[in-house]
Amino acid sequence: MFSVFSSYPTSLVFLSIVVAAGLCIAFTGPWIKLLRRDNIGQQVRDDGPETHLVKQGTPTMGGVMILLAAAVTMLLLAPWRPELALLLAATLLTGLLGFIDDYAKVREANTAGVSPRAKLIVQFAISIAFCLLAVNWLGIEPTITFPFLPTVDLGVFTSEIAGVRIPWLYVIFVGVLLAGMSNAVNLTDGLDGLAAGTIMVVMVVMAMIAYRSDMLDASIFGASLAGACIGFLWYNAHPADIFMGDTGSLALGTALGCMAVVTKTELLSLVIGGLFVVEALSVIIQVFHYKRTHKRIFLMAPLHHHFEKKGWSEIKVVLRFWIISGSLAVLGFFLHFSSALLAAG
Repeated sequence: MFSVFSSYPTSLVFLSIVVAAGLCIAFTGPWIKLLRRDNIGQQVRDDGPETHLVKQGTPTMGGVMILLAAAVTMLLLAPWRPELALLLAATLLTGLLGFIDDYAKVREANTAGVSPRAKLIVQFAISIAFCLLAVNWLGIEPTITFPFLPTVDLGVFTSEIAGVRIPWLYVIFVGVLLAGMSNAVNLTDGLDGLAAGTIMVVMVVMAMIAYRSDMLDASIFGASLAGACIGFLWYNAHPADIFMGDTGSLALGTALGCMAVVTKTELLSLVIGGLFVVEALSVIIQVFHYKRTHKRIFLMAPLHHHFEKKGWSEIKVVLRFWIISGSLAVLGFFLHFSSALLAAG
């Protein structure tokens, strides 16, 4: 189908959103019925908000359908160059890790799943492999930039082993970025529609940045994931019929980090995906402060639960966090292109 629309790249990007959304709606309905038939449902934290106890047993692993819908859309519409293959491979591998985690939780009927250490090891392995392939296969430069600031070269300590170029500082940076973003989106996935809605907005902006950078395959990648999240919201909006689980949240966070690497917006992605960063920081701050003082800064972490504990309804928290996420994404988009325009002028 790509050849039919190849002369209209803008249409391809918008069509990717529509097709992925439609496919996700079509796929997720039967998936919910299958999960309910086999009693595959979410395990709710005992120490979570009391209002969440009713969510116990709600079908999970909806991320499978998000990734399936997005992958089929890319297969139909994208030009399929090495860049897209690498982006999708890293995303699907992290999705597989999330699926194993979700399945372990369902099988054991608790919220433990795969150990945090094991998950981090696999996430860093995927991130490092992605970074090395991006540098050696795609020709990504081991530098980081931020609008209006000088470029920082993280390739100053580079080795070559068996023909593979290893910029050590950049590899470490990308490993932390991808694993961190993956877990940050995972922490954000705690309310109906919160992660799907916020990552949808962020992916639209990343797709726009990729398109304006003449990276059509990466743009279709971002647009397809955004569209799949739109379709998933049909079932995930409050009260949710299904949750994306770690299958979706870990994969989508990795996808965001990978998009940042190929579009050279590694640092800017921390603004575009700023809500995820804040959610992760709220957990880190809470844990660190509690270990030192045995007192809590937030009523509950991640941050969205703090506002629930303050009496906000789940819908109010989700809508306001969508607004914050959208505002940060637009700010990042503005910073990216305003600096580019000034540089061109």
